[in-house]
Amino acid sequence: MLTHSTRRWLAGLGVAGALVAASAGPAVAQESDVDLAVYFPDVTIAADSAGKVEYPTVYSSAPVVLHDLTVRYDYTALAGKVTVTDEDNSECTTPEANVLVCTLPYEVGIEDEWGTTGLFEALVAPTEDAADGVEGALKVSVSAKGFDSVSYESRVRVGEGVDLAAGPETTRSAAPGAKFTAPLAVRNVGETTAKGAAVVFYNDHGIRADKKYSNCTYVDDELRTCRFDEALAPGAGGAATLAYALGKDTFAPGSEWGEIIWMTPAEFEDFEAYLNSNDITIGTPGTGGDLDLAVSAASARVSARGSQADTQPDNNATHLEVKVTGKNSTDLEAIGAKLAGGKGAEVPATIGFRNNGPATLDYGRSGSSVTHMEVEVPKGTYAAKVSDWCFPVKGEEWGEPGEPGARKYSCYTSSFVKAGEQETFDFVFRIDEVIANAAGTVKINVPCECDGGFYQDLKPANDTAKILVNATGNGGGEGGGDGDDPTLPITGANTALFAGLGAVLLAAGAAGFVVARRRRMRFVA
Repeated sequence: MLTHSTRRWLAGLGVAGALVAASAGPAVAQESDVDLAVYFPDVTIAADSAGKVEYPTVYSSAPVVLHDLTVRYDYTALAGKVTVTDEDNSECTTPEANVLVCTLPYEVGIEDEWGTTGLFEALVAPTEDAADGVEGALKVSVSAKGFDSVSYESRVRVGEGVDLAAGPETTRSAAPGAKFTAPLAVRNVGETTAKGAAVVFYNDHGIRADKKYSNCTYVDDELRTCRFDEALAPGAGGAATLAYALGKDTFAPGSEWGEIIWMTPAEFEDFEAYLNSNDITIGTPGTGGDLDLAVSAASARVSARGSQADTQPDNNATHLEVKVTGKNSTDLEAIGAKLAGGKGAEVPATIGFRNNGPATLDYGRSGSSVTHMEVEVPKGTYAAKVSDWCFPVKGEEWGEPGEPGARKYSCYTSSFVKAGEQETFDFVFRIDEVIANAAGTVKINVPCECDGGFYQDLKPANDTAKILVNATGNGGGEGGGDGDDPTLPITGANTALFAGLGAVLLAAGAAGFVVARRRRMRFVA
């Protein structure tokens, strides 16, 4: 069951459905300026099994729309041992032996560095003649109208079939900053001895490792993986106890969740190769000694492994729920700007919000925005350049992302904002009419009949900030917030007119997103 975090560090979240429907995405580059690439994961399948379904990922060096996208699977190196088929053959043909070719009759857009996946699912399956130890290359090629073909070779292995089953779901209770333990359990419910096991964790931000083991890997205090050499005979179970703590910045009351997914060592190698291809790390080993997997039946350490694959992945996952007790909320504060310039000046502004703490907001499991933010453009100015994460509000409809010229914008914020960090959006305002103390606003925690949003703010009074243009005196004028607020970045294109303001560009919000608003996660698919 791969929900959000196969999800946090496995699956790339897209924009919420309403936003996708409302937007056409950023402008695309000319074909001559774009390079394509393709990736297909290494696959380990069990002999005498139905095989596994995998997907290619198609990348481009810039946003582009592809026509006649074609994927070619060449499994000649595995002839007679492995087949590659598509369950929906309406778009696929077999022009020659051991080759599958699939072409889409419609356009495919690639918007960002994460590429596009889910197209042309390929069922990689063993033949009756396949046996443990078979290994070969699957060549996957991608082409499109106006583009040269690009290829990638994936490794396919055939191994023994085993069936690892995760332990039961676990519930714990703890307050922010408190320590707790949770069981880690697996059982071999198959008929073949499992030659070791690996486990992958998808924990929410609040769940931190209190002890770091040498056969597990971590990024900071986040537990990511553990590997075990213990063999599990048919019917045998293995158990260990994990030491955790809740982060002091965990929101309360609420719940933190962790997913635990077991796999064979060979499947873990395939998974790690996928992460490496995306420059994603599983972390570094701990220094606290091994986490032992106590096995319920006689077993031995595995000295040499053959390839094994799980034949029933549906029972590989379980959950940990930590009910967070007490009260620990946070203060989100709007960030406005002061602009200075003469008629016709185009003035940059960095606006948004900061999380003053003490709690981190983590909506990663739903993928929804931590807050709903609106920007009202100051009177006499024109939004000449708009963040790609902001949409013009036209009555009850939204325009295109980054579309200039609107009077009001709604901005799509991330699903994770750590205490002490801020999230910003870049605009450029053109001053069409010089009006002293003209003011627009940045509003956060705006009510919305949609998912997400934050409505337990510790200081609602700072949820609105001004975008103040050509302030005079004490900066009074239209809009919310204090015109003399020292947190407002002051920007200007004509300092001669407003020397008293010291009109300089202050880079508020340089942190922005560490990765990207739509893909803010630690492990990504």
